[in-house]
Amino acid sequence: MTFIAKERPINELQESILRLIDRGIPDEDLLEIKDIIVKYLSEKLLDNVDKVIEEKGITEQDFKELENRHYRTKKS
Repeated sequence: MTFIAKERPINELQESILRLIDRGIPDEDLLEIKDIIVKYLSEKLLDNVDKVIEEKGITEQDFKELENRHYRTKKS
């Protein structure tokens, strides 16, 4: 198996996960593992967003104001 490091080499933990995956796990199981990882990372992201919202005191009104803002500028 060949790995291409784009910006930085993988660490030992990442390599061990890749070795586990390289043991002939069926694609169906790999897709399920991928879904589990995506769900985990999504939950972690939402937890962090909730934390920032609470720390910054962002309210529902703040979100409504952002929804109504126009960010596009007119072309000359």
